[in-house]
Amino acid sequence: MYLAGQYPLSVAQYLRLREHIPPLYGLLSVNAAVLAFTHRHLAPGLLVYAIPALLILACLGRMVVWARPVTAADLDPEVARVRLRRTHVFAVAFAMAFVAWALALDQYGGPYEHGHVAVFVSVTVLGCVFCLSFLPRAAMAVCVTVLGTFLVYSLVTGTGVLIAIAANITLVAVGILKILRDSYRSFVDLETSQRDLNAERRQAQALGEENARLAQTDALTGMPNRRFFFATLESLLERSDPEDTFSVGLIDLDRFKPINDTHGHAHGDRLLQVIGARMTSECPADAIVARLGGDEFGLIVMGGAQQAERVANDLCRAIREPARIGDIMVSVGCSAGIAVYPQTAGTANLLFDRADFALYHAKNHKRGQCVLFSQELERLIRTEQALDAALQGAELRTELSLNFQPIVATEDLDTIGVECLARWHSPKLGDIAPELLIASAERIGRAREVTVTLFDKALEALGQLPSGLRVAFNLSGNDICNPATIDALLARMAASGCDPRRVLVEITESSLISEFDIASAALERLRETGMRIALDDFGTGYSSLSSLHQLPLDMVKIDRSFAARLDEAAGRRLITAIRHLARSLSLECVIEGIETENQLVSARLAGFSLAQGFFIARPMTLPAVLDRLAQPGTDRWSAAG
Repeated sequence: MYLAGQYPLSVAQYLRLREHIPPLYGLLSVNAAVLAFTHRHLAPGLLVYAIPALLILACLGRMVVWARPVTAADLDPEVARVRLRRTHVFAVAFAMAFVAWALALDQYGGPYEHGHVAVFVSVTVLGCVFCLSFLPRAAMAVCVTVLGTFLVYSLVTGTGVLIAIAANITLVAVGILKILRDSYRSFVDLETSQRDLNAERRQAQALGEENARLAQTDALTGMPNRRFFFATLESLLERSDPEDTFSVGLIDLDRFKPINDTHGHAHGDRLLQVIGARMTSECPADAIVARLGGDEFGLIVMGGAQQAERVANDLCRAIREPARIGDIMVSVGCSAGIAVYPQTAGTANLLFDRADFALYHAKNHKRGQCVLFSQELERLIRTEQALDAALQGAELRTELSLNFQPIVATEDLDTIGVECLARWHSPKLGDIAPELLIASAERIGRAREVTVTLFDKALEALGQLPSGLRVAFNLSGNDICNPATIDALLARMAASGCDPRRVLVEITESSLISEFDIASAALERLRETGMRIALDDFGTGYSSLSSLHQLPLDMVKIDRSFAARLDEAAGRRLITAIRHLARSLSLECVIEGIETENQLVSARLAGFSLAQGFFIARPMTLPAVLDRLAQPGTDRWSAAG
């Protein structure tokens, strides 16, 4: 069905004419047959049989041509223009043929027959003009051809009535042509306005589609974004059967922040673009990879665990390839977590959370690997949920406590201080490991409360210990990088009345990596009060020598893994070198993890004046420490061990 504005003007004219041309030829055929019939006994057979038969056959042939179905070729503007010009020619040709035949018949018969010829000319030409209203030039040509010929014929014959009829018909035709011209102009205006409107609608639709695409595209990398990722995931869940399987994965870059900090965000953005292009190129057709934000990417694979792990590992290999950014070569690592539908979860949020937990486990325990969410991780996450729930409602002053492990001089086992070790006894869950306590506190937002509560207990213990002893208190990376926590510790220290020089703050190097500058400034604030700073687990970090130079340190504590090598000649040489390094920087040095008498002797021979470990003393309560300190002799701790 024809709709205004749907086609170019020439095609629109052609399609509208298709509705009117067949009736035009039908009108000509019927009128010609009637005129021939009224003259059958008056005019020669050539004029009443042969010529009208040929004219009618030509009309029927053209009617068939115009009545055929529309094809794709008919909608070509150039083809339409050719057919319009051809219609113009045929219109003039048929007009000349019919008027010539009618005037030839006018030579025969009486007044009625002459009147019939005049009626035939007038009615037929007006009907043809109306049928050609969408081709006004052809309508004008037909009028001029037919009425001009008839008017001249009337003037030549000299019949007044015929001249009057011809003049009247001409005047009527002129009026009709004006109406048709106005109608055609309205048709053109309508087509133009509708076409413009359709163009605007198409443009608006294109803009809408482009906006929708941009709304689901990451502006930096050109990859699908978080919105597209979750929309696709929800769509898959809506139309999936329980037997269908697909996997959700998360990939997070390792060592990306140092690149941003060292080379600037412009280099970081360029690296993300390179990585995004690699991942898009490497991603198979049955998978979707999207940038979720920052340096985290999402993955949807139409398949089970094996296929998802294969795709994730391929993407991770592509990510790890070194990339040239400007004049430098940089490389990052990555870790991945995967959850499988429906085995792992049945909703989008749960699938994402399980994949995120698998990623979290990979980054903390299997960095650089792809971890599949399993029943073991399900038990772990349920344990974490139980821990979080218990700590959320815990009475910290009652449930938290401290154990103390002595730090002694290797020469005579004289005690120089104790390290505070956090303990949590939950009425619901029993004794909880310290690392689980700290992780849970950070997850639920009670890290500062836990740290401050434990610090209060450490200060209380400091007040009961002999004045020559100091207390070592551990701070996590979250504590060091939280100004509110540092403020609270300083306020507690000032209110306690204790000597800050007896407090040793222990930090681990790995806790400083993400916010090194902030951590360094926080340690300076603590040190300005007189507190001393120790770097714990030295030798296990990523840039230990750099840390020794850049941090405000007073002591290093050698990780327990080195103590196990004191029984080897190569191990003793390595540990001696570490001791010389600490001494060159004027740092005290404690070796941890002493578990045998031979290790203690070897540590003393290697030049370590301070040690700590199970052979010397296990962690114990404050009353037990005080009781041991009250015992005379140098074997008080060996007895405790």
